[in-house]
Parts: sequence; structure tokens; C-alpha cells
Amino acid sequence: MSAIQWDAKLISKYNINGPRYTSYPTALALSTEFDRTLITRAIGESADELSLYIHIPFCQKLCYYCGCNKVITRHQDKADTYLTALAQEMALYAPLLVNKRINQLHLGGGTPTFLTEVQLSQLMALLHKHFSINADAEISIEIDPRTCSDAKLGHLRYLGFNRVSFGVQDLDEKVQIAINRVQDTDLIRHQVQLCRQLGFSSINLDLIYGLPFQHPESFQQTLDEIVRLSPDRISLFSYAHLPERFPAQRKLDNDSLPTPDIKLQLQSMGIAAFVDAGYQFIGMDHFAKPSDALAKAQQAGKLQRNFQGYTTAGQDALIGLGVSSISQVKGVLWQNTKELPEYYKAIEQGDIPIDRGFSLNADDKLRAALISQLICHFKLDTAAFSQQWQLADFWQYFADALIRLQPFIEDGLVEVHTQGIKVSDTGRLWVRSICACFDAYLSQGQQRYSKVV
Repeated sequence: MSAIQWDAKLISKYNINGPRYTSYPTALALSTEFDRTLITRAIGESADELSLYIHIPFCQKLCYYCGCNKVITRHQDKADTYLTALAQEMALYAPLLVNKRINQLHLGGGTPTFLTEVQLSQLMALLHKHFSINADAEISIEIDPRTCSDAKLGHLRYLGFNRVSFGVQDLDEKVQIAINRVQDTDLIRHQVQLCRQLGFSSINLDLIYGLPFQHPESFQQTLDEIVRLSPDRISLFSYAHLPERFPAQRKLDNDSLPTPDIKLQLQSMGIAAFVDAGYQFIGMDHFAKPSDALAKAQQAGKLQRNFQGYTTAGQDALIGLGVSSISQVKGVLWQNTKELPEYYKAIEQGDIPIDRGFSLNADDKLRAALISQLICHFKLDTAAFSQQWQLADFWQYFADALIRLQPFIEDGLVEVHTQGIKVSDTGRLWVRSICACFDAYLSQGQQRYSKVV
């Protein structure tokens, strides 16, 4: 990837509010007017292998920047109650998945490492009881270094976890204090080294740019240390300041946030630092060593995207368990209730705790495939795509999209030729805006999304 040249005119022109396209349509399309019988059919018609996502909502402390579904508590017994409910939800899904195997399992949150070693053992025992998990499955977990002892890391490895993702965000103490997430760099360094000794196959570190008091000098120090730690993957997320949606963000002083120009500089610094260090720029906010499975999938043209972000396990084969979790299987999307009391109530009544859902029509499916291809591989063979989706004329079908693409073409961000569509290196930074040209739903609730950069 060539050097990135930020252009103020391009920023002004294309920095729209837009989806991250972890699905198409996005979760905003989900409706309470949803036929639940579609789920049984979708799972029955799905591939033999599926992914599982388990949402653990509990956190010991509130991180002020966070927009995740979470419950702040120090009462460990609340997790016992939750695991009991999860066991009942698993039992409801088990008959539907009796002939399916799990090739990828991920614990997210919240803070999955809120769970004790005993609770983690209980959860994994439940999963193995109700589902057939492949012996070589990718089993991953999000880790808050502050709630993960050396003993817990060792126990995770014993339980079969082989991938870990650490929430770092920033190593500068002033930033950490502002966001209420203080964690010592030596602790992170120690845990990363211990994970290597324990034999975890992949280590990811999450960073966020745009946080309070971040500036180029201190952020460069964070970037340098991350490169020295040499994780297998790096996520560099843009902080989306949406205090009207996430009350915790109101605790952040608006005047302490970087200006838009500084925020873009921080992003550019991160991309340059990681690409120069030999990481493959997967796209948007992800980097991976060329030897990592994520990078290999992109190199082979097999990378996909689902509600967990970039994935090697398919975009249409994910079952989500737990409060607020989202599933997507065979063109059907559904989400569990976001509130814990409602989740428990549904479980007690013997119901899968679904709040809303959506079934993709034929147009949705082909647009989803197109957007996934562009956001994962930055190019599309229009002839092959038309043959696959039985389109007589690609650009006749997407005539409106072609009109919306024209400014991107004129500015050198996208090339359209007889063989297909190609996003330029600079255009990769605007891939969310480019994908939005093919989005038939974007005008509905667009302002609820964050800026694309």
C-alpha cells in the first residue's frame, strides 16, 4: 500500500456518517415484526459449520468511551445467574444445531475475563455439552488486562482458548485517566509475553484514536511500543463520540478531544507505523502480520466480514448467545433483547430471547455480497459477479450507484473499467463511503452512524 496523502477537500467531501458494514443491511433494519420460524429454516439450510459468539456483559469499572452493551458490577454472583440463563438458551438452540459443528467460538463483552476460572470452566463445559466444537476450532476471548491474572491466562489456555485480544486503547497515562481505564504498560507487556509462552496462536491488541488528550507526540510513543510488542494482529479503531446515545461518554470533556485534523493525523500515523513495521493493512481498522490467518484469507480472496468484524469463518453463519447478541445465518438476521431483565424473563418462559430480526430479500443478498467483496478485497470482478447473481447488465442494475460513485471516480478513489471495480490505495480510507453508494437503506437513520474516518 502506498503512502497515504490526506486531502482536506476529500475529507470535507466524503467524511459522511456511515455504517461499518459488519452486515448488510445493518442492525438498524431489524424489526420487532419478525417471523421467528425463519430462524429454524435458516439454520436447517445453513452450512455444516457455524460460528458462535457469546456476549458477557459484566465489567468491574466503567470505561467512559465505551458504547458496548454492559453491566457495571463487582458482584461476582451476577455472573452465576447469567451462566444459568445462558445454559437454558444453549439448550433451546441445541436441537437446531444437532447436525452442525462449531469452527469458531468467541467470547466478547463487556469483559469476558470478569468471569472467574471456575465460571469460565462452567461456561466451556456448557458449550461442549450442547454443541459439537471442532478439535481445531478457533476459540478466542477479549481480555481486560486489569481483570486477567497470570493464573487466569494459563487457565484460558488449558480450556482450549487459542486466540486472545487485549483492550489497550492507549498507553499514555493522562489519556487512561480521562477514559477511566488505567492499566500499566508493564502489565500489558508481561501478559503479551506470557501468552506467547503459553502457546496462544494469535494475539491481538486493540487501540483507539480520537480519545481525550491524545496528541501526535504521545500517540507515537504508544505506536512504537505496540510495534515492539509485535502482536499478530492490531485493531486501530476510531473513537465515535456519541454522548446522546451513550451516556457514559458525557463524562468526557469535549474540549479534551482531539480536533478533527489531529484525529486524522493520529489515524495516518497509526497506518504508517504498522505498514512500515510489516503488517498487512487488512482494511478500515485492522492490521495483521502476513503469516496470520486473517492476512492469508485476504491474500487468498477468502476474507469475509460479519458482526465481529473481519473474519475467516464466513459472514452468514454466526449464532449469537447472550444479551444483545446478533446472529446471521443464511440471509436471516436476529438480535437478542438488549436489557438483562428482559433477557432473563424470556429465558424463564422457555423462549429464545429474540427482540427483533430481518430476512434478506434477493436484492439485499446481492448487495451484501458486493459490499463484502469491496470492504474485504477492494475490488470486484463485475462479469463474474453478474454471472453468479444472474444479472443481465451489472451497471444497468446499479445505475443509481454508478451516479453516486462518479465523484469518487473523478477524485481517483475508485476505478471503474470493463473488468470491474477497484478501490485505490487512498480510496481504501473511504471504503465505507464507497460501499454506501450501493446501500439501498442508508438514508434511513444515517445520522445514527459515526463518521467514516
